[in-house]
Amino acid sequence: MDIPDDLKYSEEHQWVQAEDDIALIGISDFAQEQLGEIVFLELPEVGDQLQSGKPYGVVESAKTVSDLYAPVTGDVVEINDELPDSPEIINSSPYEDGWLIKVKLVDPAELDDLLDAASYEEMIEDEE
Repeated sequence: MDIPDDLKYSEEHQWVQAEDDIALIGISDFAQEQLGEIVFLELPEVGDQLQSGKPYGVVESAKTVSDLYAPVTGDVVEINDELPDSPEIINSSPYEDGWLIKVKLVDPAELDDLLDAASYEEMIEDEE
């Protein structure tokens, strides 16, 4: 299982990579493994406002349907246009090609509330 050190993680198994006030968001390698083959994805529209901790989309796999919960508050500035037609990209490349959305952060200090790689790894080990 891959847990890159340069990312932040939410307790809902999403990763965040922030550069200035833009956050790139995706599903962690652990989450895609747990979900299994991803067959459908519903993402917000560009311009939608996300509220930290609130649902913003849906991921459906062969096993289950799960809500996606925003790890940060902000405005959606870009979505990964390849995913609606090829959601399985998340399974093969959760940290590169399988990113979900880009968000303009309202409060970059929210990033401090997310887990670092070591803390996220500990959380996963406690769940297993």
